[in-house]
Amino acid sequence: MLDLNDLENRTIYIVRETYAEFNRPAVLWSVGKDSTTMLWLCRKAFFGKIPFPVIHIDTGYKFKKMYKFRDEIAREWGLDLLVAKNEEAIGEGLSPEGGKLECCTRLKTEALKSFLEKHGFDALILAIRRDEHGIRAKERYFSPRDEDFKWDYKDQPLEMWDQFQGLVGEGSHMRIHPILHWRELDVWEYIKREGIPVNPMYFAVDGRRFRSLGCEPCTSPIESNAASIDEIVEELKTTKIAERSGRAQDKEKSFTMQKLRALGYM
Repeated sequence: MLDLNDLENRTIYIVRETYAEFNRPAVLWSVGKDSTTMLWLCRKAFFGKIPFPVIHIDTGYKFKKMYKFRDEIAREWGLDLLVAKNEEAIGEGLSPEGGKLECCTRLKTEALKSFLEKHGFDALILAIRRDEHGIRAKERYFSPRDEDFKWDYKDQPLEMWDQFQGLVGEGSHMRIHPILHWRELDVWEYIKREGIPVNPMYFAVDGRRFRSLGCEPCTSPIESNAASIDEIVEELKTTKIAERSGRAQDKEKSFTMQKLRALGYM
C-alpha cells in the first residue's frame, strides 16, 4: 500500500506530464473534497500557482455553501476560475425532477462540451478515484474522449511503466485522472496532513453530514456524528456505507453512471 508521500509524488508527476504534453490543459473543480485536494496538488506541482484555468461546471442547483466556498478559495488561491453553464437549458427550467439522466447530460456534459469547443482545451484534469464508483474503476490515468465527447471503456490505451498516451485527434480531448489510485481515506488523511480547506458541509451537525457533494436536489446527508477530520478518518476505517450513497444518480438504474460517463460525464 502506498503512503501519502508516494501518492502525492505520483500525482504530481502525472500533473506535470499533462502540462508538458498538451497545449491547453485545464482542471475541473466540483468544489468537493477530492477536486479541492486536486487543486492543492496542482499548486504544489507548480510551486504555489496553477498555470492553467480552473473550470467549475455550474448547474444552478449547487448548495449555497458550495458557491461561497468556491468564491472564497478562488480568491485566496488566485485561481483563473472559469464558470461553464448551459444557459439555454437553465432558461428552459430543466431540473432533476424531469429525469436525472437528461439533467446531468444537459447541465453538466453539454455545458462542458460547449465550453471546450469555445475555449479549445485539449486536456482536462479530473479528481476521480477508482474506489469511488464501479464504473470509475475501468478508467485509465490518461483517458481519451472522441469528437462526440464519448468514452469507449472497452477500448482504452495501455499504461505501463508510467508511459501515458498523450496524443488526441482533431476535436477530441484527453481526460487526466491524477488521483485515480487514491482512496477516500487517503484523501482525508492528506487533507489533515496538509491543512487543506474543505467545505464545512462534510462535518456532522445534529447527527448528519454530507459525505459527497453534488447538486442540492440530488444529494442527501448520511447519518454520522463525525464532526472533525480525525473523526471522519476513524469513521471511514469501519464504515460499510458506500461513499456516493447520498447521490441520487447512482441509485436510479444499474448502468446510469456508466451511460453518463460514456456520454462524457465526469
